[in-house]
Amino acid sequence: MVDRLSRTDLAFLAEPATAPRHNATLGVFEPGEAGFDHEQLLALVADRLAFVPRYRQRIQTVPGRLANPVWVDDDDFDLSYHVRRSALPRPGSMAQLHELVARIMSRRLDPTRPLWELYLVEGLEGGRRFALLSKSHQVLVDGLVTVDLAQVLLDEEPMARATVHEEWRPRRTPGPSTLLLDAIGASVRDPRVAVSSVRSNAEGLLRAVGRPDARPVARPVPESPFLATLSQQRRFMTVATRLDDYRAIRKAHGGTVNDVVLATLTGAMRAWLMTRAESVHSGRSLRTMVPLSVIDTDLEPTSVGSQVTGQLLNLPVGEPSPVVRLHQVSYALKAHRETGRAVAADRIADVAGFAASTFHLLGSRVAGQQLRRGFQLLVTNVPGAQSPLYAVGARMLESYPVQPLLPGHALAVGVTSYDAGVYFGITADRDAVPDVEVLAQCVEESLEELLDTVSSARRGAPRGRGA
Repeated sequence: MVDRLSRTDLAFLAEPATAPRHNATLGVFEPGEAGFDHEQLLALVADRLAFVPRYRQRIQTVPGRLANPVWVDDDDFDLSYHVRRSALPRPGSMAQLHELVARIMSRRLDPTRPLWELYLVEGLEGGRRFALLSKSHQVLVDGLVTVDLAQVLLDEEPMARATVHEEWRPRRTPGPSTLLLDAIGASVRDPRVAVSSVRSNAEGLLRAVGRPDARPVARPVPESPFLATLSQQRRFMTVATRLDDYRAIRKAHGGTVNDVVLATLTGAMRAWLMTRAESVHSGRSLRTMVPLSVIDTDLEPTSVGSQVTGQLLNLPVGEPSPVVRLHQVSYALKAHRETGRAVAADRIADVAGFAASTFHLLGSRVAGQQLRRGFQLLVTNVPGAQSPLYAVGARMLESYPVQPLLPGHALAVGVTSYDAGVYFGITADRDAVPDVEVLAQCVEESLEELLDTVSSARRGAPRGRGA
């Protein structure tokens, strides 16, 4: 029996050149005494690929497109092609790292190979530090069968966990006649397969001949700098802050840490709009997609794959008071918490097999399927481990999500809390948002504005844009 792609998977593959459907995670590391190099990374990935067999598979089309494509083992799998090495010129600043990440995220993955890449970036300022950028296509990861590669590379202890080495040999790729007969058999057994294939092929053709970044929205969306005709190039910025600051604000004003993070972003968006001479009248709000984790009674308690729902939230960017903004955001999310299906952040992080990188990718998948709901901004906010994680003894210092841009959406924000920090990754279209560094500064200032409402005894200084 072949492993066939679903109609949803095909929708992810039918990506316009201006909006490729890949996510990434950027981690900044400090190596241990033994150091860290490309050969060690290759060995680590080779060891852990057994946990994510999909990462050794490519997509094979069916003759005549009589059925959806299938997953097959890549009999020419070349690990050195996927695990790459790069370096920053001196001084190796965060600004240079941002530019490199933006360029890598602008490039589409090769559809004839397994749809992922992993970059070792050396030469960061601050001693021996390096970065790992793990980039995966959304069709690879569903959170059930396959999790994100970045999830399985990290350990809770400096000493890598013991694994059982398995000698991998690709299964024989089915020939055209086998694929054709299987497609015909599947259509005979279930006519819905044929209908789905015809519909998927028709939708792919329409995407191919239509406008590459047309937005399939059912309701009118207000004009804003968040929506634009996209280029094929990106910008990327990071902001590093302290988790204790958000906890202090929550303690003083109520709500949750998630509420405070979203209120901080609301204030940042308000300030950024003002720098662009945009109107921020009292009634203005920013319609935002915020994927949230929920309990799904149809799934096992430890499963995270389908337990993500898209929550629409109107961020009150027209409200001048930071405290009132926080209360408005908290009230808007209260209904979700009262459904009985909401999952607390600490419980999400404790789910076996959960990692922030997988959740960010799943959140992007959910948002991409709900474009017709007419939102302007995607924000994924994911709790991560609150103790250090390691890759072959190298300690991860910071972890930034790198979200893809949805068709027609010029901006996306990912937030990860990790090891007492809260890390923002801001992805923007290079032409539509040339001032993304201003938005990053506005995030810092918005958090400071909220901290100014808390007594100075509770205050912790933010770390700023990268360490």
